[in-house]
Amino acid sequence: MSKPVSYKRHRFPPEIIAHAVWLYFRFPLSLRLVEEMLLERGILVSYETVRRWALKFGPAFARRLRRKPPSPRDIWHLDEVVVTISGQKHWLWRAVDQDGYVLDEIVQTRRDTKAAKRLLKRLLKKQGGPPRRMITDKLGSYSAARRQIMPEVEHRSHKGLNNRAENSHLPFRRRERARQGFRSPRCLQRFVSVFSAVRNLFVPPRSRRSARATHLHRVNAMAEWKVAAGVAT
Repeated sequence: MSKPVSYKRHRFPPEIIAHAVWLYFRFPLSLRLVEEMLLERGILVSYETVRRWALKFGPAFARRLRRKPPSPRDIWHLDEVVVTISGQKHWLWRAVDQDGYVLDEIVQTRRDTKAAKRLLKRLLKKQGGPPRRMITDKLGSYSAARRQIMPEVEHRSHKGLNNRAENSHLPFRRRERARQGFRSPRCLQRFVSVFSAVRNLFVPPRSRRSARATHLHRVNAMAEWKVAAGVAT
């Protein structure tokens, strides 16, 4: 785990800052709604302060969260979604595994083989090796990139097989609407890196779980979040 988070020169207690950042990244809330929820608990803080906290502490918290260990049995589901920023189209390329865990995301202006190759190279570096199988939609850029980067990996290209990756865009779309868009590609990249790390922590794997198991998963996730934020008691 990286170095502890420092709250020096902040007049609010770390617990309040961590809670505000958690609310913002965990739920489809605007900054003003987070401000209102804090006010209901007697905490008077402006939405601009919440925004600054999210920018400063969100990435630091995300870096301290444990990542799911990679496995050679993993299946990578790859997909891309268009995001319009200042009238210009950008593409958010995303890779998830068989459990719906977000492996990586990257914002690019292209939707071609070069962009697909960049995603695959990042994935290989992060995961430490290729997957057992790669599943995509019919976009030809994926096939061309796979042949150049990891030709030994099985590739299945079918619209119906890639629902897992396509469904992974839905939580992001809800957040995009709550934020009313993004100001720049850098802003989008910074947001999704924290948003997906938090979602990976709190959302149980895509498997059949009892209500009790789901509850325990979320309790453990909350405890890990507090450790990452440096507010564990």
